[in-house]
Amino acid sequence: MEGGVLPVTDVSAFRECFSLAWKNPYVLRLAFSAGIGGLLFGYDTGVISGALLYIRDDFKSVDRQTVLQESIVSTAVAGAIIGAAIGGWLSDRFGRRFSLMFADFLFFVGAVVMASAPNPGLLILGRVLVGLGVGMASMTAPLYISEASPPKVRGALVSTNGLLLTGGLFLSYLLNLAFSKAPGTWRWMLGVAALPALLQFILMWFLPESPRWLYRKGKEEEAISILRQIFPANEVEMEIQALKESVDSEVKEEGSSNKINFAKMLKTRTVRRALVAGVGLQIFQQFVGINTVMYYSPTIVQLAGFASNQTALLLSLIIAALNTLGTIVSIYFVDKTGRKKILLLSLTGLMVSLALLAATFHESTAESPQVSRQDTAHFSGLTCPDFQSTSASWDCMTCLKVYSTSCGFCASQTDKLNPGACLISNTTVKNMCQGEHRIWYTRGCPSRYGWVALIGLGLYVISFSPGMGSVTWIVNSEIYPLRFRGVCGGIAATANWISNLIVSQSFLSLTQAIGTAWTFLIFGVVSVVGVFFVLICVPETKGLPIEEVEKMLDRRALHIRFWRKGTDDTGK
Repeated sequence: MEGGVLPVTDVSAFRECFSLAWKNPYVLRLAFSAGIGGLLFGYDTGVISGALLYIRDDFKSVDRQTVLQESIVSTAVAGAIIGAAIGGWLSDRFGRRFSLMFADFLFFVGAVVMASAPNPGLLILGRVLVGLGVGMASMTAPLYISEASPPKVRGALVSTNGLLLTGGLFLSYLLNLAFSKAPGTWRWMLGVAALPALLQFILMWFLPESPRWLYRKGKEEEAISILRQIFPANEVEMEIQALKESVDSEVKEEGSSNKINFAKMLKTRTVRRALVAGVGLQIFQQFVGINTVMYYSPTIVQLAGFASNQTALLLSLIIAALNTLGTIVSIYFVDKTGRKKILLLSLTGLMVSLALLAATFHESTAESPQVSRQDTAHFSGLTCPDFQSTSASWDCMTCLKVYSTSCGFCASQTDKLNPGACLISNTTVKNMCQGEHRIWYTRGCPSRYGWVALIGLGLYVISFSPGMGSVTWIVNSEIYPLRFRGVCGGIAATANWISNLIVSQSFLSLTQAIGTAWTFLIFGVVSVVGVFFVLICVPETKGLPIEEVEKMLDRRALHIRFWRKGTDDTGK
């Protein structure tokens, strides 16, 4: 087994995780209470995809400007970048519990601001506040769970954070669908997120701080008391001794000061290797395109040829359910199969699904229905101005890509794939088109391949969630030395959110510039590179006590294929 001799960890770890419900419910209480941070993360990621459909209807400036749509989505990500960076320092300075509670406060205030926003400016402010909270929670929640979990079930318990994250995504799509007919639509969608933030704040108020953080801060008795509640009696002394040795070694090397010397930290071989693996995984997690699916799932469904907002939300709900199912698979296998194998299987599935999506959207674009001048003239005085002023032949995709005016495609009465009309896009024209039992398109065009695209999206999500979705956060909660765990976790989470911002801010513009097919193909190429990165740079941490992971990283040299025993320990 890579990384040294590991304790036996098989499917019994999965059963043991759930047996904690009656053997030691205290551990599950810690995991699920902290995991609500993942729920907030997932809900915020998913809710904006449906809310955006209705925000465009209420604020015409948003409907007309792609950049403004991307900004409403990505300003939360910008806030999360800052939140993750601050959260790393905050969790090391004041504790994991305090950091989570502060994140809840920011999320609560942000949700209230969004729900009451009278204009896009205040809506964006609320998104920034929510992003700050999500960024802090994204790195602190798995860290807290990891530090309060027995090694044998640590992967499964950290996966509960991922399960609640994907559960939050599913809940967001479900509530988006439920509120689609309610007065205020998107205000309810965004505002209801304040409730789980309030719930977690109350739950965390009655829970202890991370025992490893307490021990590092010199509060040994309090830490040992908590460890005795977490570990079985026959394991607790061994865990206390391992923690003592780890802290003593750090104090001997760095001194008792709480200040972190960043230059020295980055020169430390263990930290540097851990950061390469952790930060690299976070970057690849985003650049395989996951949050284009999560943020823009209904929009992608519409690009695949499903015009109705309600239909897009319903189909997105199914995709979110598959995401949750994939995380449950991760909980079952992560402590049996190991982190590295799951990552490789995940990336392989992503390559296949992205190739399918690229091929499907390419064919859909190639067979886009033509614009009929005769059919367009049927709607007297409502012709798209750019089409009226040109003699060139247009298809539906050309009609929808006009930038000087907002135009839509009214499909043929007889068959949606037959030539249709290119018209001015507004509510009146939409109602006229639908009044003749036609389908009105503004985001995507009629396609015979729409269901193939949905299969590709489903395969993409079910491939992503067990591996790159869950295991990335598990690995990042395990591989950093105790003294630097908060800071390194913050660096990795910040890298995740910066990558997230780049992808989410550019996705719609990229699909307009080069097409949806080529956009998905780029993500597929990144997945191929990701396979080699995992093979070369990511160590296997399955079943290792957290303190043992540091020793494993320190005595292994990086080689072309795997982490193997080095010829010497002098090189850095």
